[in-house]
Amino acid sequence: MRPPRRERRLNETREAAGNGLLDRRAFLAESAGALATGAFMAFAPGEAGAAGPPETPAIAAPPALTCGQTHGLVSCSEWTGVPLRLLLAEAGADSRAEWILAEGADAAAMSRSVPMAKAMDDAMLALYQNGERLRPENGYPVRLFLPGYEGNMSVKWLRRIKVTDTPTMTKDETSKYTDLQADGKALMFTYPMEVKSVITRPAPGLRMTGPGLYELSGIAWSGRGKIRKVEVSADSGRTWAEAALSAPVLAYALARFRIPWKWNGAATVLKSRATDDAGRVQPTRDELIAQHGANVIYHYHAIQAWRVESSGEVKNVYA
Repeated sequence: MRPPRRERRLNETREAAGNGLLDRRAFLAESAGALATGAFMAFAPGEAGAAGPPETPAIAAPPALTCGQTHGLVSCSEWTGVPLRLLLAEAGADSRAEWILAEGADAAAMSRSVPMAKAMDDAMLALYQNGERLRPENGYPVRLFLPGYEGNMSVKWLRRIKVTDTPTMTKDETSKYTDLQADGKALMFTYPMEVKSVITRPAPGLRMTGPGLYELSGIAWSGRGKIRKVEVSADSGRTWAEAALSAPVLAYALARFRIPWKWNGAATVLKSRATDDAGRVQPTRDELIAQHGANVIYHYHAIQAWRVESSGEVKNVYA
């Protein structure tokens, strides 16, 4: 019997004179508060009890939501299990097939089509999460886990895997998890999560206590690899400074970034912009809408803007 596999996946500074961002090397000798465990990144749109999808681009005015409400569907854990390719090999799966269907045992029979190339690569039958057996709400006794893919793909309560020649086109990948483009066509099977970041402190729900020195902090991720750098702007994107990344920085895992900021008390807009190790750069909201239209709900990964009012209140804005 093969032992289970245990996986843990989870800088130059630009001058930014006038926006209060400081050279991280002059301020921080080292970054504290790194993630204790990195692991495969699980993005879980549709998880029970989670907030709704990120801000919908079609809305004229930004909703008054907190960071957790706009980005609360992202999680990062350490997963332990058996490579799916071993099961497929022992079952004698046809190597010519290009897809598999993964079906869950929940009442909705959540089902997703998975490329065979992914199934034979790093796909896992997960049995443990963060060192303990899967909990019932997280898919006990076994769930599929697909590093870097949208969380809906990692089917919980896995009961059946079927090898197929083509995508099965289930309800969960046709009426859902597709993006209607501006030309009327629907973008389907966009599995890997694109490069993304968000400032978590300060953020809506947290209030600045007056002018002074603060630490801006947040998380960044990419479903296509590691985060290479995160830049932060404290003047609505006019200038940018590179933030420090807390080790370890792992593929398909959340990376914590931080940078000191001297706030002068005036109203301003904060933004973060991530770049992954393949050179993919997080787009602005306008760039994303121009490319994909105003219905990019399931795969929205544009730059997030927080407006800091002179009163210290932090708001979600389009800027």
